[in-house]
Amino acid sequence: MTDLYVQLQAVLDALPQMAAMVHDGVPVQANLRWREFFGNDAALGSSRDWLERVHADERALAIAGWREFLLHGHAPAFECRLQDEAGIEHWFEVRLGSPAAEVPLQAVTMTDISARRRLRHSLEQSLDLQDRMLDASMDCIQVINSDGTVRHMNRSGCVAFGLLQDERTFGMQWADLLPAAFRNKGRRALAQAAGGRAARFAGQTGSEGALTQFWDNVLTPMFDRQGQVSGILCVSRDVSRQQHAERRLRIACEIDELTGLPNRRSFNRRLRLSLQRQRVCNGTLGLMIIDLDHFKHVNDTLGHSAGDHLLRVLARRVAAHVSDTTLVTRLGGDEFAVVLEHITGEAELLQVAEGISLLAESSVTFAGQVINTGMSIGCAMYPRDACDPAELLKAADTALNDLKANGRGGVRLYSRRLMAIAEEAANQRLMARQLVRDGGVVPHYQPKVNLQDGRVVGYEALLRWPCVEDKGIGEDCQLDEAFRDYELASRLAEAMHLQVLADIRAWQAQGLQVLPIAINAAPVEFLRDDFAEILLEKLQRFAVDPVLIELEITEQVLTDRGSAFVARALGLLKDAGMRIALDDFGTGHSSLAHLRDYPIDVLKIDRSFVARMVAEPSIRAIVEAVGKLGPSLRLDLVAEGVENASQRQILIEAGYRIGQGFLYDRAVNAAQVAQRLQGAPKLSTA
Repeated sequence: MTDLYVQLQAVLDALPQMAAMVHDGVPVQANLRWREFFGNDAALGSSRDWLERVHADERALAIAGWREFLLHGHAPAFECRLQDEAGIEHWFEVRLGSPAAEVPLQAVTMTDISARRRLRHSLEQSLDLQDRMLDASMDCIQVINSDGTVRHMNRSGCVAFGLLQDERTFGMQWADLLPAAFRNKGRRALAQAAGGRAARFAGQTGSEGALTQFWDNVLTPMFDRQGQVSGILCVSRDVSRQQHAERRLRIACEIDELTGLPNRRSFNRRLRLSLQRQRVCNGTLGLMIIDLDHFKHVNDTLGHSAGDHLLRVLARRVAAHVSDTTLVTRLGGDEFAVVLEHITGEAELLQVAEGISLLAESSVTFAGQVINTGMSIGCAMYPRDACDPAELLKAADTALNDLKANGRGGVRLYSRRLMAIAEEAANQRLMARQLVRDGGVVPHYQPKVNLQDGRVVGYEALLRWPCVEDKGIGEDCQLDEAFRDYELASRLAEAMHLQVLADIRAWQAQGLQVLPIAINAAPVEFLRDDFAEILLEKLQRFAVDPVLIELEITEQVLTDRGSAFVARALGLLKDAGMRIALDDFGTGHSSLAHLRDYPIDVLKIDRSFVARMVAEPSIRAIVEAVGKLGPSLRLDLVAEGVENASQRQILIEAGYRIGQGFLYDRAVNAAQVAQRLQGAPKLSTA
């Protein structure tokens, strides 16, 4: 028996765990590790020392397990904490058992699992921290298995998908959690991520009556050590605020702040969409461009507040006049646009446009003052006039510009003729730019002749340029549109004046007696208040006496904008010795007050009167009346367009002293002028 005990003790001491043989709960034999932990004196004895030293939190569990074992002979293993002799707590896994049925002893083994518990606790803390970090994120974070089932989801995700916030049992199909309208997008993105490529798609949620939520979903594959996709990380970010802010900003960017109407940005987008709809259904669309007449005058006289009030009132009237489906926009300034879809034809378009034009006839009152205005409306139709937004807008603008150029007010429908006129004007401006750029401005000089004896008394400088088509010389009338543009007119005049002054200086260098040269000034050249100073500076630079220059202006100069500038400029030039001629008299808003208020020296009757006076007595009477008026006002009279002897005779009888026209000579170049200054002083009328 002693040998058996010794052998049993040796076996127990060899065990890595703490082990003891217990009888009636009292250890009767313990191994070395047991004794070292509990102490030799306390380890064996009549007390149940090992149970009493179990931590209070696990003691009830330990006692219950011991009783279960004693009653039934078996009990599950349990974990508990015990203190060693030094007072240090250790975690143990306790197992109870019987060595043999015939032996009335119980075996107790305790495996120190402190390190494992610490590792598990650390892992639990790490996982808990990760969970809390994920739950703290406002993004919806989902971990998805490769088969599309949900492995994990943070709190925000559970809330977004309508799951219980404390639910951590997943496994459902991720795509089935998405709104039905976005499931196919989600499945495609999931398949792409499962294939190893990141995917992204936009989605939205929101029940009826609730604010729509917008989501940006990014799916990223997760790889194991072998490079295989082991799962998919999906981060769904709520971008609702951004979307709603962008929508508000987009609306603000497309609404005119003053009138509340859609602005030009919105007009361009919605016109394009309207044309697409009409293209699909083979429909017809009408476009109106509306310009308020004399709007600048309202601002200048009543103030910008009155102008703003007028714009708001007319915007409301136009919007109320048309149907709810009609697009009314403010393009900017005093310009509006109206888009009519599904119209029956030009008759309907014109009817609506004329109705809108009448809206301006009803008075608008601001601060007790009545604002008077009108509307000019240019109209175009799709697909008759144009098939794309830019061309349709260009067509309506062409109609509007033609209406404004020929007297404001009313409605003008686009036609091919208007486009031809506009294209011709554009071509003239283009040609003028090329002439200035390439140095193609060439002055030619038409003689001004004494009607009695044919003696040349001066020349008029006329703009000419090489003409590629017929290899001849171009006529200045083909650049009329360029002279309505301030920049082009100024540049052409600059080139013309410099060339004329260079010719005069060259003639003088040859010792020739230079006759006065008339140069023309376009109305727009007087828009700046330094016309006279610039011209006089040029004369000084070329050493040309102002008495050799006669400045020809039209009646339009005296009635256009900047007439005060004109009066000052003419006064300066007159004081310097330059003569002033009023050209094309009788074709504009002829007024005798012009002859009184401006320093006019020469009156040139227009060629149209000379051409008609032989056959039309009334025209001849006008020519004769002007002939009597000239000497009374001490004005020299010049007749333009003298082409035959009959005209010459009538002009002489009417009191005209000077004429120019094909009866005497066409315009000639500078070299020919030099020859004539050297030679014959008279031109034959034969």
